[in-house]
Parts: sequence; structure tokens; C-alpha cells
Amino acid sequence: MASRSPRGARSHDAWDCLLPGPPSRSNGGAADCSNFGLLAYGAGSCVVVADPRSMQLVCILPMPPSPAASASAHASLAPFVTSVRWTPQPLLRDLSSHEDPFTSHLRLAAGDRQGRIAIWDLRSRQVLLWLDLEASSSSSSGRMGIQDLCWVRSDSWLLAAIHGPSLLVLWDTVTGRCLWKYDASPEYFSCIRRDPFDARHFCTLGLRGFLLSAIALSGGDGGSVSMQDHRITGISDSSSDLQKLEKDSSGSASSLSPAHALFPLFFARLCFSPVSKSILVATFPKELIVFDLNYGTTLSAIPLPRGFSKFMDLVPDQDRDLLYCAHVDGKLSIWKRKEGEQLHILCGMEELMPSIGTSVPTPAVLALTLRQSESSVQNIGRVFTNPSDIQTSLVEDPSNSQASLAEDDTLSKILNKEIDAALKTCLISISDDGKIWNWLLTSERDVSDSTKEQVSGNGTNSPSITLKLTEPVSMKISLMGQLHLLSSTLTTLAVPSPSLTATLARGGNNPAPAVPLIALGTQGGTIDVVDISASAVAVSFSVHNNPIRGLRWLGNSRLVSFSYGQVNDKGGGFTNRLVVTCLRSGLNRPFRLLQKPERAPIRALRASSSGRYLLILFRDAPVEVWAMTKTPIMLRSLALPFTVLEWTLPSAPRPIQSGPSRESLASKEQISTPNTSANTSSTESKVANSDSTVDDTSESFAFALVNGALGVFEVHGRRIRDFRPKWPSTSFASSDGLITAMAYRLPHVVMGDRLGNIRWWDVTTGLSSSFNTHREGIRRIKFSPVVPGDRSRGRIAVLFYDNTFSIFDLDSSDPLANALLQPQSPGTLVLELDWLTRRTDRNEPLVLCIAGADSSLRLIEVNISDTKTGSITKSRVLNERFRPVPLCVPMLFPTAHALALRTILQLGVKPSWFILNNATTGILPYQIPDLVPASPSDLRSFMIESTLPSVGDIVVPELLLKVLEPYRREGCILDEERVGLYASLVNKGSAARFAFAAAIFGELSEALFWLQLPHALSHLLERSENKSQQSSKPASISEAESALLNRIASRERSAGSITSEAVKYGQLNMMAFSQEELWGKANEQIAWHAKLDGEEAIQKRVHELISVGDLEAAVALLLSTPPEGSQFYPNALRAVALSSAVSRSLHELAVKVVAANMVRTDNSLSGIHLLCAVGRYQEACSQLQDAGCWTDAATLAATHLRGSDYSRVLQRWAGYVLHSEHNIWRALILYVAAGALVEAFAALRDARQPDTAAMFLLACHEIYSQASPNSQTDVETSITVDEKQSFQLPLRNLVDEDIKAISEFYGEYQRKLVHLCMDATPTFD
Repeated sequence: MASRSPRGARSHDAWDCLLPGPPSRSNGGAADCSNFGLLAYGAGSCVVVADPRSMQLVCILPMPPSPAASASAHASLAPFVTSVRWTPQPLLRDLSSHEDPFTSHLRLAAGDRQGRIAIWDLRSRQVLLWLDLEASSSSSSGRMGIQDLCWVRSDSWLLAAIHGPSLLVLWDTVTGRCLWKYDASPEYFSCIRRDPFDARHFCTLGLRGFLLSAIALSGGDGGSVSMQDHRITGISDSSSDLQKLEKDSSGSASSLSPAHALFPLFFARLCFSPVSKSILVATFPKELIVFDLNYGTTLSAIPLPRGFSKFMDLVPDQDRDLLYCAHVDGKLSIWKRKEGEQLHILCGMEELMPSIGTSVPTPAVLALTLRQSESSVQNIGRVFTNPSDIQTSLVEDPSNSQASLAEDDTLSKILNKEIDAALKTCLISISDDGKIWNWLLTSERDVSDSTKEQVSGNGTNSPSITLKLTEPVSMKISLMGQLHLLSSTLTTLAVPSPSLTATLARGGNNPAPAVPLIALGTQGGTIDVVDISASAVAVSFSVHNNPIRGLRWLGNSRLVSFSYGQVNDKGGGFTNRLVVTCLRSGLNRPFRLLQKPERAPIRALRASSSGRYLLILFRDAPVEVWAMTKTPIMLRSLALPFTVLEWTLPSAPRPIQSGPSRESLASKEQISTPNTSANTSSTESKVANSDSTVDDTSESFAFALVNGALGVFEVHGRRIRDFRPKWPSTSFASSDGLITAMAYRLPHVVMGDRLGNIRWWDVTTGLSSSFNTHREGIRRIKFSPVVPGDRSRGRIAVLFYDNTFSIFDLDSSDPLANALLQPQSPGTLVLELDWLTRRTDRNEPLVLCIAGADSSLRLIEVNISDTKTGSITKSRVLNERFRPVPLCVPMLFPTAHALALRTILQLGVKPSWFILNNATTGILPYQIPDLVPASPSDLRSFMIESTLPSVGDIVVPELLLKVLEPYRREGCILDEERVGLYASLVNKGSAARFAFAAAIFGELSEALFWLQLPHALSHLLERSENKSQQSSKPASISEAESALLNRIASRERSAGSITSEAVKYGQLNMMAFSQEELWGKANEQIAWHAKLDGEEAIQKRVHELISVGDLEAAVALLLSTPPEGSQFYPNALRAVALSSAVSRSLHELAVKVVAANMVRTDNSLSGIHLLCAVGRYQEACSQLQDAGCWTDAATLAATHLRGSDYSRVLQRWAGYVLHSEHNIWRALILYVAAGALVEAFAALRDARQPDTAAMFLLACHEIYSQASPNSQTDVETSITVDEKQSFQLPLRNLVDEDIKAISEFYGEYQRKLVHLCMDATPTFD
């Protein structure tokens, strides 16, 4: 069942979560880092979005409670967020639908404990769609919580979710329909992951080793899924632990709870190998498993070394063949795959929770994630870096000249590998003390000696110059940043409201101003001071060992807090601890130190608004009055049965008398009241006249007694006297309602009782009134701050015992009718509340600060509209925020502005455009050329000078620069590090700029496409050149046979160099196309399966050997089949066919018949092998492709086919990748390698990406011009769009009209983009 949220309004109009509470185990390690660099994780019932680069909070998305929940307080609580996943949807280039939030690139899926999935739109911060199963919507107790989420590609992006312990569901995130279900009970599903090589393919892992491999098929209603299940072996130790946990938890947990709720410390994680297709890596608590999906078997099982804590999380390095494993004890283990094998070796162990500066007990690490966007940007910098530029830093031998090094291509590859060895990896860890840790992993290798040894060895063309990374790489971890949020469960809240008599802590008579700070007491004994203008924790103090029970400000720079602990000795009692904390010095000074435990614990603290006096309330003990000097002094003890005491707030200015008067709105109750001063010690108190003005240096507090009597005391210096007000004519004493809350601001005293009645009284006139709120008892009353010009001085916030609140205006004619009621707060219960006091103008809104029971800190902005009938209160979200560092995330720009920046980066802008002034250039860690800023009146001078033909509208770049000018002035486009990287790439060619722009906007597949495009075009040119050279003489059979023999003989050639080159940038393996890469990768995989036996495994091993041309080994393996085996005769037939040299014509005919019969009987692999035996490789590749073995077909073609035959295989493969796998970038690179550029442009046209088509045209022209500047081959086409443009492309069938259409289409796109940019409003957050 799905439900949509109302469009145009946020889900929580009155709430904006300023800071979330700390995450916990109940959040299930929910964390995900988007392709464009933003981090999202679950903390309580909120989704936290942060920027790891600048370590700043972006926003908080609080999950609302279930609308189907009952009206009880417990049912209204928002459940824990248990899984979050960013959408892989890239930035859409289709300008007609760029405002549709259901196709937005800023969507975020969040699942919770109640089985609901919210599809959030980060831009509007509203829930677009709710996904909830109909079977679980009837009762909240029977809901199946969300274990994990994963986006999967079909015709559109679908969402796969694990509901409860074993239910796998596929959701359509546009219509909200449930497309497919699979119940694997009694298994416990743990995690779900998407295949990086095929976005349709996803795998789900169970705690017992059950593995489900599924592919979401295209077409139809989207509910067609191809499945295959496996069982992972080698986890006996973890399985026995799980059985023990099942016995212990039987009957104690719901059968519908997800795995992380049933077994919170038993983790099973899964990831796909980033460099090898169909290879999975799984971690169980005590094992690390490598599993082959093709063979359905475990390749290696590594037990956890003795003394190591259990595995918790698993993160693969997408660029290096490394695994990062987080352990339960907060450590990080680094595993490297042994070259040529599927066996991982431990090469490092690091601490994710430093022992210095952390609390005791040590906080737990909850989640680990990798910042993939950083690795992608680094890849671009390394690929387009000239090796000669960095040779001097790697080679220390002065005898080797730079010229000789530059001439040695092999040495350049070695140097590149050494640069890769120093690759930096960025990791993010999240701990349960509310901290986000930004780690930098770097490798430490002494490369100078190895480089010198290779240089001094042989000549420049010697094949012995190789460098294999066979030894484990030593890793170093560094903490680069930390974002500190709320550290523990909140217990109390304090807001400074200093009066005019409060002075600065450093002395003098200047009044202390209100500061934008909020102090929070926590369960862990720390005080977190929050800067509300920056939405961040400014400072944190570890003050108490027990939970903080009370917290108050003394002025604006000191805090007083208390905690207590119960003594378990024979005497019993309580140990009360009071501490004064100075924010400026950071010192904690305890006072009121006693040697023995006390009979009563402290109940509350009440500090005067000046911070000079403090009341300490005890349970069943006298109240103590303290003077809070540098050394606090107790003035006296008051032995009265107080229920509540409150100091007076700073005096309110007189309101404008244009509305109803106070006297006309209040009830005139003129009845006598008993004098409470008779119950006090009048010997030491002095009577003051209530009509006289109060001394500025004195402060007073109001109180209520158990019998309902009221009174006001005044403290002047060290004297306490009775302040005799003008009493109402009747007593406020109630026989059935004990006063439980009070607020006092001269001249008004407001009281609330446990029956929900609110009474207020003017101590100067005696006027009074009351009303009933029809709610539970009142726990807290807070006066709103008043500024000159306010019509009302009687607005109060009331907190009830049911943890809800309301806002009343006592100056209105009917406070109950005009109240802002919150009968049930959305998603959380209110623990404490207070008003912020930084309001200076009557037109500014009121801001209410709330500490939630879920440990979140929230702000409510309340706007008051004054009318003749009274005050109308409405709420809206507080969104103003100060950022110490600009938030440089271009994906958060309005879509039109983001596309404008992408276009500017692609076309090339001078790095000086990013620099606001030259004063900053001296401190930058890099050198940026062309730092002299151009004239602001001529923005075209900021664009780089290019020799490429112009495409599109030449006026558009200047208009786009004008649109982006506000962002440039704010400095929120790119940070200094990325500006430096762009400066090093801007003149390295169009492909470098295109790849950089794609990586910045999180389109990693497109960035890989631009990285591979030069190699694909080079492959095309080499093939065309070889074809022209061989066209003069036909290839004979003997030449073909000798080529085959050479290929077979070369099987023992080490694939290490090819593999190392492929692994150099691991993600590029997804776009491999050359024959050497495909053949080398397949040759490497043969060694992984050499020890596998069984009939099915032997059949697949034979297939691999024939694919790489190793017929001799294939025949030997076939003949090793035992006679009693069921496959003996088919294997013998294939062995004879492969080894025989009988009559070719008869042999071919017989083999075709047998192969056709085998294909008809579903034994296609055997038929393909027979086709290979007679040299029918083209037909064999076609049959493999028909059977869905696309990679095998490409491997077979790379081994045996050349020229156009190989191109046809690649082109058909590209069509499958485009239309079935929906991976346009991988399809484009295959089209280019096959020479089908027309089909590549057609794919971009159908995908509605005119900008990419134009950039692709420029890149092909530039790369081809550089590769053959003076040559004119038979494949070159020179096309002129106008008198200023001339394109040279390596193809024959792209006509002049096609080039013009691409240019015109791009120009139309640019003009429409400019109009959209002009209409959009710049947003910087």
C-alpha cells in the first residue's frame, strides 16, 4: 500500500529538527554516502544528512509517526530509522521534466521499524511517497520492520526492501505498487546489495549463509524477476553462534522483527567485487568468504584470526582490490587480494575509535561507509596527470635523465603504478556518541629503491621492467575531520535569559547580552552547548559521572548543573554533586562538597536571571539559597513545604495601548486571601510596600506551598525579605489541584496545577483570572520574551505531563480558543521546552526550543498576527542558518543552475573565475595559472581559449556565468582542493573536463566513459589501420592456425601485467572492451577454479579453457572424466571432436548436426564447444549471446575473432547493455570500440541528452585530431558545419546533416536552460 504526501507543503510545517539525538544499535547501522558526496544516516527517528567534506550538517529529516497508529501517546512515537539509501538517479538533462520530484536526483529512501518506507525529496524536505505493505497495515504490533534497502534498475529505478526477517519485496517508487514478493522463511535476511556491473542484478544474504541472486527483468509490469538461490559454506563457527542466539531469544522477540532487532550483535554483510564480475565477498561474525556466483561455490573461506573481534561491516574499495572491515570493538581491518587468486590477506589493522579524548566506556562504532565521489575525482586527476611531471619526485637517482625516463613507456607505467600505490581512500565512520569521523587512508611504500633498481637494470625496451605489488601494502589512517552532534540521551535543557542586572563574566558594569546558545544535559553526564545559528555543537563538557538531572545558566557564560547517585551502603542516602562550568575557561568547579551522603536528593535548581542567586530544591528537605559568587556562599535555608519556586524574569516593557486593555480581559476576583508571610520566619525578613518600585539590584521569586498558599520573596544582597504583593480577594488554594508549575515575570504570576487549570495574577493590581485546559497536569510554564511594541505580554508555552505542549495568550479574550494546540507532537514526545530570548523586534517571530524524548533538539518558529479580535498564531519552519564554511555541493543547486555549472565546467572556465580575490592565492596549497581576474564586464574572457570547433550557441556561456555569479560570490561552487584539481585538468583536453564535471555531479559511470573514450577511439583507429595494412593480402588457413597456436602457447604468459593494468582503476573494469583486457581477465579466472571438482564445475572449466583458446587443457580435462560419470560420453565426444583432424567438410556437417541437437536439448555449451572445434567462432559467439552469456561471448570473440567479426559481437553486446541493462555509458564505450558511432549518437538522442551528444562530438574530434593530425585514412570524415567549424571523425556514415542536427539540438537545449536559470532563485543551502 502506498500513500502520497500533499504536494507543495512540507510534512512537518511546525517542526524543524535542529540537531538529532545520537544513533544507536536500534538504527541497524543505517548509513549511505551518495555518488555526489552527501552522507545520510539514521539517528533515532530522524534521517541526518551531512557533508563529509566540510563536516557540516545539511539538514534533518524527522520521520513522522504512522497515521494508522492509535491515539495513545506511545503509538504516536516515530519509529527508529533502520535503513537509508540514496537514489542512483543522475541529474536529468531532460529540461521538460526537471521539476518532477519523482525523478529527482535528490530522492532518499528511508525505512523504519514499523515497516514503512518514506521516499524523501531532499530539496523540499517532504515525503513524496509512503510504501507500506497492506498485510502489515492493520495493526502496529504486527508490522514487519525494514532490515535493508537497495535501488535496482529495470525499465525505471525500483526499490528492493527486506521486510521483517525473511520477506523480500520489490517496489515501484513512482506508482507505489508492490511488484514482487519472495518469502525465504525460516531464513533471516541480513543485507541486500546491487551489482556494480549490472544494475538489474542484486543479491540478498541471510544469516545462515542463504544467498538469493535475482535479476529484475525489463518489460511487462516490472514484476518479472529471475532468481537463483545458493548456500554459502564454510561458516560453521558463525552458524553455531546463531543457533545459541536463537535459543536465547526464542519467545522474547516478535517473529516479524527484522534480523538486526532479533540479533543486534550478529552481522552478515555482502559486497560485490569491484574488479571481477560474479564474485561476491561476504563476512559473517567469524569468517570472510569469497563466493563465485557462476559456479555457485565458495572459492575461499578465511577464519577470523584469534584475538580479533567479530566482523560488523564490510566496504569494498572500488579502485583498489582492497576490503575494509569494521569490527564490533571499533577496529578496522584492511584485506588485500592475493594476486592471481581469490584469497585475501590481512595487511593492516587500525583504530576507528581513538583511545585518547574519548569517554569511558568507549563509544561503539555503528556504521562504516566509503566516500566514492572522492575516489572518482582522484581517478580523473591520476589518469590525466603526465607521468613526466612527477618522475622527479619518485626517482631519486640523478644519473637517470628525465629525457630517458620519458622515452620509456614501460617505466611510465611503473611510475603510474607507484602513484596508485599512494592512492587515498576516504572513509566515514559513525559512533553512538553522536560523532561522524572522517578518515583518510593512505598507503606507505618506499618506491625509490625499487624504481632505481628497475631503471638501472636493462634497456628502455626490456620486458623485464615490471613491478608487481605482491607484498601487502602498509596502510596509514589519519583523522581529517569530525562532526560532533548530541552525544547522549537528553535529560534537560537550559536557555540563557540574562536580565539587565547580569554583568559580563570578565567584570565591569556592562550588561550581559543574550547569546545564541542552548545548553543540554545528557544521560552520560556531559553538557553539550549548541550554537543555534550554526546548527552545531559549539563545545561539550564532561562534568558528571551520573545523568544530569538539572541545568541552569548563570548569566550567559556560566552553567550550574547537578546530579546524584544513590549510596548502596548500610546507611544509604544520596551523593549530590553540584558543579559550576565556565564556558570561557572550560573549568568545572564543584561546590557544596559534603563528606557524608545526604538523606534527600536534589530535586531541582532555580537560577535568577542575573545569575547571582541560586535556589536548590530537595526532596523533603529545606530549600537552600546560594549567592553564586566566584566562591558560592549559602545565604540561608528555607524550611517551608514548597511545591514550586520560580525567579522573576526580566521586566517586560509596556505594551502599545491600542488593543484591549489588560483590565477588561481579566476577571475581577476581589476576595481576600490568607497572608503567607505568617507562615514564614518574619524575624529576618523585612516588609516591602507592594506599590513601591523594586530595587534594580534585588531579585524576587514566587512560590507555592503544599496547601496552595502563594508568596513572593525578595533577595537583596544577603538579605531575604517578604515582598508583599496586592493579593486577590479570594485564595488560589484548591482542594483538588496541587500547583505543579509556575512562571513569574513582574507583575504577573502564572500557575498550573495537576488538573490542567491555569491561573494568573497581577501582583501590583490584584487582578486575576483562570481557565481549564481540559488536559492532563501541567509540568512547565514559560513566558515568551517581550520586546517594545508587543501588544501582548501574556504569551506562555505550557508543557503537560503527557509530554505534549500548547501555546496560550493570556491577554486575549479567550486564551483557550486562540491557543496553538499540539495535542500530540508529530513523531516525538516533548521532554523540556523554553523560549529563545534573542528577539529584538516585535515583527520577528517567536522561537520555541524543544528537547524531544527521542533526544533531538528542535526549534519551532511561531509567527503572531495581531488583529482586532486578538492574536492568531501560526507556525512555520525556521530555516536561517550560519555556516562557517560554504557548503560546496552543486547538486543542491536548483536543477537549472546545476546544469548551468555542469555546462560551464565542460566547456572550460579559467580557474581564476573561482577565486574571489588575489589575497587568498598565497595560502592555497596548489598553483593555479591565470590568476589575474578578467574584467567583470566581459564574462566571456573567463572561458578558456579552445581550438575545437564551436557547437551550440556561443552566447550562452556568458549568460550562464551571469546566472552563476551569486554562487561564485558566496564561494559555494567548488572548494579550494577541487578548484586546484580542475586547474590541473582544464587544459588537458575536453575528455578530462567532461569526466571532472560528471564526477562532481555524482555521475560515476559517465566519468568512467570519458576516461575510457580515448582508449576506445585508439582501439578503433588501430583496428582500422591493421585492416588497411592487411587488405593487400588475404589471410590463409595456415596463418590462422599459427595465430591460434601462438595464442595457445601464450596461455602461460603471466596475466599479471594485464591484470595490474586493469586493476589500476578498478571501476574501469566495468567498461573493458579491448581483446587484451577481456582475454587477460578470463585467463586469470581459470586459476581461481582449478581446484573445483564436480560434473557441473568441470563443464564450466572446459568452457573457460575453450574460450581462451587452450584446447589442449580442455581435452585433458574432458578425458579425465571417470567412465561411471553421467557426462562421460558427451565429454568423450567433445574431446574427440576437438582433437581430431578428419575431413573438414564431413566433420563440419556432422558437428553442425550434433551441435544443433545439443542446443535443442538445452545443452548449448556442448554445442558451442563443437562449433569452436571446427573454427565456427562467429556462430559460437552468436549462440552464447542468445543464451545470455554476453561476457563469455566477448571473451571468445577476443580470443579468436578479428576486424569486423569482433566489432559485430561488440555492437550486439552494446545493444543488449543499452536496452536490457539500461547502462548507457557502458553501451556507448562498446559502440565506440566497435566503430558504431552513429548508434552511439542515436542512443544519446533517445536518452534526451543533447549536451552529452555535443560534448561527445567535441571529444571524438579532439582525440582523433591528436591521434592522427596529418593522416587521412579511409575511415576519416571531415564535416563542415559552417565556415568556422570543421569536424574530423573516424567514421564514414555520419553525414553533414547529422552533425548540424547535433549542434542545433544542443543550441536549443542551451537557450531553454538559460530561460530556466533566469526563472530559478539561487539557493545556497
